[in-house]
Amino acid sequence: MYIINITFSHYRKTYSMINDTKADTLRRYGALNPHPERVTDQLFSGNSFFDPRDLVQVKYEMLRRVREDDETVTASAQRFGLSRFSWYQAQQAYDRGGLPALCKRKPGPRRRHKLTDDVIAELVKAKSENPHITTSELLTMLKERFSLNVHRRTLERVLKETNIEQQKKTAQQI
Repeated sequence: MYIINITFSHYRKTYSMINDTKADTLRRYGALNPHPERVTDQLFSGNSFFDPRDLVQVKYEMLRRVREDDETVTASAQRFGLSRFSWYQAQQAYDRGGLPALCKRKPGPRRRHKLTDDVIAELVKAKSENPHITTSELLTMLKERFSLNVHRRTLERVLKETNIEQQKKTAQQI
């Protein structure tokens, strides 16, 4: 009895470590379902392959039920613990980008939104008129002329990118 107890407790610790690792991985990729307890579909109960914590898998199965099994959107969403609105969002994402698109995207802007082409043109002009102008002076200029607060590092990246683009154009002209 003692050997069985030790073996079982070791198995439980190992199994728990594996589950924690999977949860950490899912969390890192934005695929951890915040409410796995709401998933009531039979596939996800008692089957180790289907994990209700895996939001991508839950969304995919939810979509598949409607598309392939002719289940209603409302019933499918409810069975998988999500809203109808989530179903439509998942459908749009899947149609746009397949399975990888079902992962959550990082919040925040995807690109520069303050530094428009016109603002960058002004920066390039100011830099060409005065090559020794500092980043701090350019930041002040942006604040005064355009009422923009831009992080120093963002401005440095833009200046580096525009310098590279200018070098490419100059090289092509030669």
